[in-house]
Amino acid sequence: MTFAHPPLPIPWPERPAPLEEACALGPRDTAALLLFALSRRLEGDARPVLMTATRAWLAEHGRPYGPGLPSASLILAPVTTAAEGLWALEQALRSGAVALALGAVDGASLAQTRRLDFAARQGGCVGLMLPRGLDGLSAARRRWRISSLVSGVDPDDVRAPGPTRLAAELVRGRGERPGAWILEQDDETHRLRLADRLAGSGLATIGHAGAPSGLAA
Repeated sequence: MTFAHPPLPIPWPERPAPLEEACALGPRDTAALLLFALSRRLEGDARPVLMTATRAWLAEHGRPYGPGLPSASLILAPVTTAAEGLWALEQALRSGAVALALGAVDGASLAQTRRLDFAARQGGCVGLMLPRGLDGLSAARRRWRISSLVSGVDPDDVRAPGPTRLAAELVRGRGERPGAWILEQDDETHRLRLADRLAGSGLATIGHAGAPSGLAA
């Protein structure tokens, strides 16, 4: 008799690719999306973060803020059209003056995302597009779907909210299997880490091929 072995865990791809895409599962998940986006900045990179978004997007969602930002600054580049946003994103990536460039724009073509991927590699920085959905072709090395979760437990007070948590589902990765992970914000570094480092058991489906229940669109 043969027994089926459980699938091996998929390592959390903590190091970002030159160009990635991430979208929120729903409107209420935008804060989790921005937290995830800021965490894709390479650790120790003190260059500023640039974000370009249409004025309509900023009016609806606001601007990122908080301890997750680098000590330098956030450069906000409001634009009127998606074409202007893609141009600003490409110029920022190509310049190498930023650690991370975020672009809340929709409708990028495959050719445009290829230009962004090349610009990110040329500038030695990370580009992350934040479209409303993941439809269409893209040269992004990874495509993520982000959703917010109930916070963890405060180790000093079970009645108080603990670390902020979110679910990151890798919908497509070049040369990588799809998977999903529960991440939480570290109080000291303000970066995201795997929640199961502290939670131990109970996360059997996280980090394996396929999304955990409740994450599918």
